[in-house]
Amino acid sequence: MSKKVKIGVISTSWWADAMYLPALTNHPEAQVEAVCGRDQSRADAFAQRWDIPQVFTDYREMINTADLDAVIVASSNKSHHPITMAALEKNLHVLCEKPLAMTANEAAEMAVKAGEKQLKTLVPYTYRYMPTNRYLKRLIDDGYLGRPYHLAMRYYANYGRDGGYMWRFNKSLAGSGVIGDLGSHFLYLARWYFGEVTAVTCQTGRFVERPPLDPEGRPYEPLEDSAYFLLKFANGAQASIHVTCVAHEETPFGQRHFMEFHGSDGTLYMETDWINRQEVHGAKMDGGKLETLTIPDEIWGAVNREFVPDTYRDVFRKELRMTGDWVSAIAHDTPVEPNFEDGLAIQKIMSAAVQSAAEKRQVSV
Repeated sequence: MSKKVKIGVISTSWWADAMYLPALTNHPEAQVEAVCGRDQSRADAFAQRWDIPQVFTDYREMINTADLDAVIVASSNKSHHPITMAALEKNLHVLCEKPLAMTANEAAEMAVKAGEKQLKTLVPYTYRYMPTNRYLKRLIDDGYLGRPYHLAMRYYANYGRDGGYMWRFNKSLAGSGVIGDLGSHFLYLARWYFGEVTAVTCQTGRFVERPPLDPEGRPYEPLEDSAYFLLKFANGAQASIHVTCVAHEETPFGQRHFMEFHGSDGTLYMETDWINRQEVHGAKMDGGKLETLTIPDEIWGAVNREFVPDTYRDVFRKELRMTGDWVSAIAHDTPVEPNFEDGLAIQKIMSAAVQSAAEKRQVSV
């Protein structure tokens, strides 16, 4: 039996509760040794809920004193770089939330240090693991499209409609708004499907007014709640991507996903309504008829196929993808991705997008 991977979790957020602790609890080689949160009582309650033996309110103390092999950094964007660098210096493997950092320079430092230390890193672009998206990847890699021409992706979400203060719209804490929060997901998928991005044009919008002061009464610079990207790929293909968090989407996850791909030999469409529809359709040039493509059983695995939120949960809790892949890579010294190099590549595209929106021009990546 392989040695348990001793893990510290830096965050007591709902996301740590919903995503990371269920996956770690179900993984036979994971052992959660410590949790760190800013609020002592909340951290204590989190530790009691998940039977975690050590509780910290200072990540430095946790990294320096707890007996750990790895850490999960699920705190706010601004904290990713300092926490991760401290962990890497202590030779700890790191899973760090997306976006990887506030800037491309920070992300580069993180990727370089992890590479020098030969540590296992992962950036959790969660939608990579959905059955529809893994099936699209297989079809594209197997040549269904032929030469890729263009793709279009739309990510409609509703969490920003109410106009309240959220740290994700505070530039000093988040770096970018919906570009980093939702855009990073679909920018990752676009690069995963079509390869390296060489240039980006971005137009952003801020449609919902927010309080001028943060909860402590301090002014802050508000960020975008909608963004359009136009991408150029090294292979000559093009892309358009729209992400927004102010769409009216009354679904269990408050979102919908649409993707369209065209190439010399075929067309692919994907829709996930985040209720009960998660489908891939395709048409080949030799037949021309658009048809529903059956997602293979080995891609579905053991997940629920009827209700999309259950599919999403099962991917990480039953199939043990993403967080589980990272734990297994540490336990068995095997490769894992998306790693910090992938996170850096997406951070560069995001930085170019922010610059493009500010200067109203195309920016090379």
